[in-house]
Amino acid sequence: MLGLWLHDWRRPQVQRCSFWGTQPMAEDLATLLRPRYLDLVVSSPAFPLPAGSLSLELEPLERFGRRFPLAPGRCLEEYGAFYVGGSEASPDPDPDLSRLLLGWAPGRPFSSCCPDTGKTKDEGAWAGRLRARRQYLVERARDARVVGLLAGTLGVAQHREALTHLRNLTQAAGKRSYVLALGRPTPAKLANFPEVDVFVLLACPLGTLAPQPSGSFFRPVLAPCELEAACNPAWPPPGLAPHLTHYADLLPGSPFYMPLPPPESELWDTPDVSLITGELRPPPAWKSSNDPECSALTPQPQLELAESSPAASFLSSRSWQGLEPRLGQTPVTEAVSGRRGIAIAYEDEGSS
Repeated sequence: MLGLWLHDWRRPQVQRCSFWGTQPMAEDLATLLRPRYLDLVVSSPAFPLPAGSLSLELEPLERFGRRFPLAPGRCLEEYGAFYVGGSEASPDPDPDLSRLLLGWAPGRPFSSCCPDTGKTKDEGAWAGRLRARRQYLVERARDARVVGLLAGTLGVAQHREALTHLRNLTQAAGKRSYVLALGRPTPAKLANFPEVDVFVLLACPLGTLAPQPSGSFFRPVLAPCELEAACNPAWPPPGLAPHLTHYADLLPGSPFYMPLPPPESELWDTPDVSLITGELRPPPAWKSSNDPECSALTPQPQLELAESSPAASFLSSRSWQGLEPRLGQTPVTEAVSGRRGIAIAYEDEGSS
């Protein structure tokens, strides 16, 4: 099963990193491959560990929902990857493989093997498509006016701090956010909120969604790090920014935490053009709060003031806005007796 891959990768001086579906199989394969490679690392899912099971010196690196027991002085960017997992019968992309491809160093080799067929393939082309899809989602988030924050987990630590961080992030970018607790997201559930432009799923690293095929969801579903890239002007540009699968990596105390720039920073005034619509994106609303022509209140014809909201704007753009009240335009009449019976046969209808 691994013959072709070993023939191409038989270079002991290069470090390699391996991913396996089950731990017993991983240890057996690692025993066979360690004589060929100087540094072979076997990763495992980042499940909660018992207290006191690992010392601070032996604590493995946790990235992409997995743990990597790296040797001292090593970094994950030095390794190539070989993934064993997935199923030939499943038409959906493997979420574990998708997370690894998005976060792995672009210049390092990455191959996979399906246990059902035993075939290996290079995942470089698929990784490039995933990164392009991720950049498209970031552009959609930058164009969005309303963001729905999906609370996919309520039992993982720091989920409230993460919700607060994302709400402050969208507010700083001039967007409105709504927190929705819907359980596992499905296209039918999210279709009930047509005024929301993009959704952001807040869940544990192993519970995030795989890249969905076009047309499955009514609106795109993003990861928290993609919203961070869209709303935080201090975030590194594409190609340099890491792909973080755990929302805790975006909070203060994490080495990846990037605070928002101060209001007087020039980063907020940088011109930004949408790569989807080709239009110039306006600055955040709070940047023009001192402009006398700008106001959060919209004047109406009869000197009435109404607060503008995305929901009201979305309703006004729809072709059908509900039943017309027609107040004062219909004559007042007394109540009359209506029809009696059931819809299949009323009493005043003749028998057929």
